[in-house]
Amino acid sequence: MSVADRVPGVSEYGSVDPAPPSVETDVESLREILLNENNKMFQRMRALFSLRNNRSSEAVSALCEGFGASSALLRHELAYVLGQMQDKLATPTLIRVLSDESEHVMVRHEAAEALGAIGDRSARPTLEQFLTDPLPEVSESCEVALDLLALCDEPKEIDW
Repeated sequence: MSVADRVPGVSEYGSVDPAPPSVETDVESLREILLNENNKMFQRMRALFSLRNNRSSEAVSALCEGFGASSALLRHELAYVLGQMQDKLATPTLIRVLSDESEHVMVRHEAAEALGAIGDRSARPTLEQFLTDPLPEVSESCEVALDLLALCDEPKEIDW
């Protein structure tokens, strides 16, 4: 194992990930690693970051499947990377996660922020619905996400 496989560095998204991406590149193999509850969390995180870096619709789908995981930490990280990817394919899953009031508060918070980062206006009604959520982590994240969507709606200046 090289040093690059052991020491997290700055990702192409500008974040320092808690685990380096897996050396595996096959999406189906990474999906199986991610979804297997018997795998160590470190291996599952490595698969998660490799799927994020893959950027394909298949990778987004595999990441969305991960919300069935028992670990709130993993589900939180899934929402975070889906926000980084900014792929609208994740919007319905993130809306479902945010809307699930039995979901861990930090997972819901991250789902709201991811929806803002993606910029899909179809999320606006759900984000507005949870502006009054009794949990400030959720309501404040919805406020931030709506502000991001508003920025997407602003006309762009063209510098001729």
